Amino acid sequence: MDNISDQLARELARNCRTVEDIEDAIRELFRGTLEEILEAEMNEHLGYVKHDNGGDNSGNSRNGYSKKKVKTKQGEIEIAIPRDRNGEFEPKVVRKHQRDVSRLENQIIAMYAKGMSTRDIADQIRELYSIGVSAGLVSNITDKIVPMMKEWQSRPLERIYPIVFLDAIYFNVRQDSRIVNKAAYTVLGINSSGHKDILGIWIGDEESASFWLGVCDDLKSRGVEDILIACKDGLSGFSEAVKAVFPKTDIQLCVIHQIRNSLKYVPNKKRQAFMNDLKHVYQALTIEEAELAFASFKEKWGEAYPIPIRQWEKNWAELTAYFHYPSDVRRLIYTTNTLESYHRQLRKVTKTKSVLPDENSLRKILYLATMDILKHWTVPLKDWAYCMSQFALIFENRIDMMKTNL
Repeated sequence: MDNISDQLARELARNCRTVEDIEDAIRELFRGTLEEILEAEMNEHLGYVKHDNGGDNSGNSRNGYSKKKVKTKQGEIEIAIPRDRNGEFEPKVVRKHQRDVSRLENQIIAMYAKGMSTRDIADQIRELYSIGVSAGLVSNITDKIVPMMKEWQSRPLERIYPIVFLDAIYFNVRQDSRIVNKAAYTVLGINSSGHKDILGIWIGDEESASFWLGVCDDLKSRGVEDILIACKDGLSGFSEAVKAVFPKTDIQLCVIHQIRNSLKYVPNKKRQAFMNDLKHVYQALTIEEAELAFASFKEKWGEAYPIPIRQWEKNWAELTAYFHYPSDVRRLIYTTNTLESYHRQLRKVTKTKSVLPDENSLRKILYLATMDILKHWTVPLKDWAYCMSQFALIFENRIDMMKTNL
């Protein structure tokens, strides 16, 4: 049987136009992969590979194929099972009378989603089924998720998101025979019912206004018409990009990240006193109190540590946006901890991979890990109904627009 084509994996998304097309393509991909495993079993049984002269006069040889229909996660497929002339070949991956092979498929995808390398998965399959499976073959099996991954990344989104969080998480990836640092830019949205969702993951080399403009344009093309508040780390170029696409959006820079950056310029013996004074700024009850506290803070520390002071002055409008909201909303938006928690869960999956083999592997493992995380995001945020009532007062016209969509 022909080996599964690398071109097939690359062209799945381009050739698929409907859900049915995707399902058909995935079935075909798994069929070819399953037949490769069966060929590997036959190689082991006979002691030589197909067309190898070493099989001459060995006492047994291949004798064509038999057809068998089996059930997979994507539906029923027909596979070709190799036969030997002596009738001694007993497939292990698809045993006689076995009709459901989705368990193997599930196992391989589940192991990959937990962060196991393709080589480790191959070893595990060999131990479970006593068959030789290459790391490349496991990679082909996991490639079956590529169409679903592309469909998820381009799925329609809600018209309005009250809050979105944006940040980046970095990974080492092999590219052109060298190791490069790749950033996975993630957008976590809180929808009108208070549920968290990952709106997308974009892989890039560096932050820029043009990159973030592409992300915002992507969100808009998928149906997002308005974002009330966007919370970010110190992402370069994001503010300009979001204002170009969503001009009414309030931008909140993560206060915790700004504090960490400020402390880099303060010696350890001065940090406690520095922080005690800084707390009067970001823990103030009103923007007016915060401005007075910062003036005092600047007067006391500005000469000794001018860089942190300039940072706070430069980012003041975005650092203090949360003062325009009541306390329950402030707790949600003044830090990107909501998104950082998601990133920590991604790290648990990828912690065993110091270097990922390529960008496609990075996309696959982040997608599978995200699908697993999303299963647990079933409960709305605490006190969300109160937050929405506050948004209704602050963003009256825009919230009315949201209600017409519900």
